[in-house]
Amino acid sequence: MSNRLFQGLVHQMRDCIDRVIGVVDENGTIIACSDLPRIGEVSEFVSSDLSESSDVYVRDGNTFKTFGSKMTSEYAVFVSGTDDLAAKYCSLLAVSLSNIKQYYDEKYDRSNFIKNVILDNILPGDIYVKARELHFGTDVNRVVLLIRILSSNDISAFDVIQNLFPDKQKDFVFNISESDIVLVKEIKPGIETKDLEKLARSIVDTLGSEFYTKVVVGIGTVITGIKDLARSFKEAQVALEVGKVFDTEKLIISYDDLGIARIIYQLPTTLCEMFLKEVFKKGSIESLDQETLFTIQKFFENNLNVSETSRKLFVHRNTLVYRLEKIKKLTGLDLREFDHAIIFKVALMVKKYLTANPVKY
Repeated sequence: MSNRLFQGLVHQMRDCIDRVIGVVDENGTIIACSDLPRIGEVSEFVSSDLSESSDVYVRDGNTFKTFGSKMTSEYAVFVSGTDDLAAKYCSLLAVSLSNIKQYYDEKYDRSNFIKNVILDNILPGDIYVKARELHFGTDVNRVVLLIRILSSNDISAFDVIQNLFPDKQKDFVFNISESDIVLVKEIKPGIETKDLEKLARSIVDTLGSEFYTKVVVGIGTVITGIKDLARSFKEAQVALEVGKVFDTEKLIISYDDLGIARIIYQLPTTLCEMFLKEVFKKGSIESLDQETLFTIQKFFENNLNVSETSRKLFVHRNTLVYRLEKIKKLTGLDLREFDHAIIFKVALMVKKYLTANPVKY
């Protein structure tokens, strides 16, 4: 596309500049020229000069000026002649061509397009129009992973993740803040949550073991329509925020696995406080000591099984029953009854949510 872009500009300028003008790429091939038969000519000398020079230089009766968007020059513009006027023409053309290329790259850059989609910076009606311009597949499965850096060294986590997913036609990696990196991954149909968690685990392990960078990864749901990428991104954000409250030890949190925590996270704090007051009419949840709370946690983990819980706690069955009776006396809730256990479990999560006071998106 750049070749046609440059040729169009050269064609417009040939009547203004009474000289042969053109553009060569990094291989020394003429990709645009006012003298059309010369397009396709190759000069290995020009290629070596282009990689070594960043200023105006002269070779074979032509004046050259390099330009491009990378650290090393990608292109050079040339004008026939070796006088001062040729050098001025070269400098002007280099500025013009460089600016138009930058505008073109920004307009048609797929990664920039995806970034605008997930951040809701593009109107819904324009998404599919832009996707067609970029020949971007709109009916494939994709998922958004949000990688948040918790601690790092001088290694760029962004560069590492880009190297892990080098296919820039299918996978897109970009920063949205100093600590947050987004990966939009194209996936095959039928991929399950556990497969996505394995993918996230490879990112966490690579950054942690090889580069001493600790990250946490939020995984959105799999979507098909490109418009829904914004939803998958927001879900990945929610996964991280909810995980920060309810699963503080987890480094990989999937939106699909949030369960009831997702509902609690969306409730107004005033409603949560009212719920706690209604549940603990007989006594405050603060009246429960750490040992009692630990017992409750293990009781839930063992599916309300008294025998199994007492074995895991290394206490006699009667000791555990005594503790459960004590809880019933303090709170009015018998954890051996399923309905009471559900209420207590939700109440504990609500209390944790209020204590954490997370930032909502």
